[in-house]
Amino acid sequence: MNSKNLYNNISKISSIKRDDLLQIREKCFSSRLFIGTARYPNQQVMIDAVKESGAEVVTVSVRRMDLHSGEENIINLLGKKYHFLPNTAGCFTAKDAVLTSELARESLETDWIKLEVIGDEDTLLPDTEELLIAAKELVKKKFVVLPYCSDDPVVCKRLEDLGCAAVMPLGAPIGSGMGIRNMNNIKIIVNQCTVPVIVDAGVGTASDVAIAMELGCDGVLLNSAVARSNHPINMAKAMRLAIEAGRLAYRSGRIPKQKLANSSTSFRNMISKKK
Repeated sequence: MNSKNLYNNISKISSIKRDDLLQIREKCFSSRLFIGTARYPNQQVMIDAVKESGAEVVTVSVRRMDLHSGEENIINLLGKKYHFLPNTAGCFTAKDAVLTSELARESLETDWIKLEVIGDEDTLLPDTEELLIAAKELVKKKFVVLPYCSDDPVVCKRLEDLGCAAVMPLGAPIGSGMGIRNMNNIKIIVNQCTVPVIVDAGVGTASDVAIAMELGCDGVLLNSAVARSNHPINMAKAMRLAIEAGRLAYRSGRIPKQKLANSSTSFRNMISKKK
């Protein structure tokens, strides 16, 4: 490939990326990677990893933040260039989740909330009943609700019908690193929901992110896969590239799977033929 063709191809890819923004309500994002801020070896590694990831949306736990202390909190450390998404991690009831959301709104001056209502401490799976109650209440209170939920298409559709701005089905249990355990369900959710679908939890490495994007998901939220890796900054870069590759592959259209071979070279006019 000559330099002119290479330049044209790179320009086309850049144009696709510019024209492919993720929109959630009134906000548009050029990055489809959401990243968390917990469990890094130290604050500097966290700062560098978040930067390397290219993420624009950064999740923070309201319960972990001392918003009124004199010490630097995560938001001050990272700066105002990010869109901070407070979450209700650690809440086990709808009541606690709503209260935590209101605290986040007051302290961080944002209506956005990543809604988490956990069923138990062992699996960290969502409590669907409490989640639906909390989502309904928060939507009434004019929050922009992004709920962490099971990979059940029925639940995701109900959350959309309640007025949630996106749905965030799990790929696998939080921190498990098992990747996308039920690709068929995720694909159904993508096909039936009109709000953005963002895979949340269970990602272990870059290939998991690429798979989620190839399935048609609008984004991926991760934390442990970067924070607990051997080299968080390098892994953050890998996740950024995986998001871009997976999204570009999805938009380009994969070839269909088939049982028999399909040669890319014609057998016509071959020098030798099978007798």
